[in-house]
Amino acid sequence: MTQSPAALAPGSTIGILGGGQLGRMLALAAARLGLKCHIYCPDPDSPAFEVTQHKTVAAYDDVAALTAFAAAVDVVTYEFENVPAATAEVLAGLKPLRPGANALAISQDRLAEKAFLASKNIPVAPYRAVHSLEDLHAAVAEIGLPAVLKTTRLGYDGKGQRVLREPDDADAAFGELKPHPLVLEGFVPFEKEISVVVARGLDGAVRTFDAAENVHRNHILHTSTVPADIPPGVDKHAQMLAKVIVVALDYVGVLGVEFFVVAGERPSLVVNEIAPRVHNSGHWTEAVCLTDQFEQHIRAIAGWPLGDPRRMADVVMQNLIGDEVDRVPMELDGDSQPHLYGKAEARPGRKMGHVNTIVRG
Repeated sequence: MTQSPAALAPGSTIGILGGGQLGRMLALAAARLGLKCHIYCPDPDSPAFEVTQHKTVAAYDDVAALTAFAAAVDVVTYEFENVPAATAEVLAGLKPLRPGANALAISQDRLAEKAFLASKNIPVAPYRAVHSLEDLHAAVAEIGLPAVLKTTRLGYDGKGQRVLREPDDADAAFGELKPHPLVLEGFVPFEKEISVVVARGLDGAVRTFDAAENVHRNHILHTSTVPADIPPGVDKHAQMLAKVIVVALDYVGVLGVEFFVVAGERPSLVVNEIAPRVHNSGHWTEAVCLTDQFEQHIRAIAGWPLGDPRRMADVVMQNLIGDEVDRVPMELDGDSQPHLYGKAEARPGRKMGHVNTIVRG
């Protein structure tokens, strides 16, 4: 398969907004393909800066810095979905932004995201917009309890949400969560949580990785196990829904889709959320796929053909949180592949790295 006419030539430069571990891993993948990366991040201690010589330390609303950054790169991507809309608008007017601003806008706002998914007949939890305390009381009466009250923006790893179990929980939760509006989501009685990483190329080709079964601790991803312990038909259905989403978004790049698996005679799926970027639950692909999620994203945004996402072995990915990273040198074995992020301080709750471990039968 030949590259598209819009394909970046080796030696071209990819601009990455955000300097965390995902930006770091994207830059490493790009380097293997002979592509340079330029990281833009306000934090001078960003771990991604360690793996590329090209960097800009500036605020996301610094138009002059953004303009100079755009002039130094051939295409722009991002490692996190909370890029300010104004930042995306400035850059999209100067260089190709992949994924595009529409996907960014939808994924930044839980209400917009759920409305988009529902419009494509993709199952989501019952939800209602909450602009006022009166709205919340009405939503609770309609959806019922338990339910989850969430901010519409900036929530991740359990932040920005409260579980409502009794009617008396509503007033305090509404007062604690800012800014408004909020969204109330009906509680989904799920059996498992899974996710699918999907990629769409500049030419419209779509490839999916196998579904991963995810376990969280303290609202932070602990492990992703592949294959997931679900019927084959559920895995295929999850991959199909992920494909529908990227096509509907006219997406270019890698996207993560998180699902609840609801038990029953025929297990069903409910989409929890989408993430327009490489995804923590896809780190396992580094160890057992010819093309991992990071290379797949670089291929997509560079206009290169997508790689083969087939899994060659069973695997468990475990996040290293806080001082768990200190145990890595003592606990590795021949079936383990560590990836440490180079962060200076191992704070509680901070993702410091991950380990992929091959599971042998």
